[in-house]
Amino acid sequence: MLWLLTVLVTVAHFVALAYIGLGGFLAWIWPRSLYVHVLFAAWGVAVNVFPLACPLTVVEDFLREQRGIGPLPGGFNEYYIYGTLMPHSMLPFVAVGALLLVAVSYVGVYVLWRQRAGDPRSGHGHSLRLG
Repeated sequence: MLWLLTVLVTVAHFVALAYIGLGGFLAWIWPRSLYVHVLFAAWGVAVNVFPLACPLTVVEDFLREQRGIGPLPGGFNEYYIYGTLMPHSMLPFVAVGALLLVAVSYVGVYVLWRQRAGDPRSGHGHSLRLG
């Protein structure tokens, strides 16, 4: 049972990372999801800038400890991503790419919001608010 919980937390962690990078695009379809994404994106930046522990890593380490295999060596990113999915040398490029993805998604949210709010310059008269 602990093994399955560990796997589920690990999968949730990968999903959360994908959502941090791509979740802004979800707001193109569901505008109110932007509020959730802003929290995820801010957390993603904060965990990488400040010495904060990611709660998912804490849970995964706890489950690994319960199984007797010890915490993730170096943390989630170090264990699963760096050197495995991408080389360490690519980190600056991936970080800039992720920030650009978020920025592009937010620009898209703004453009769509203006169109849906009936901006006379957009040629649309729909009314859909973010809030």
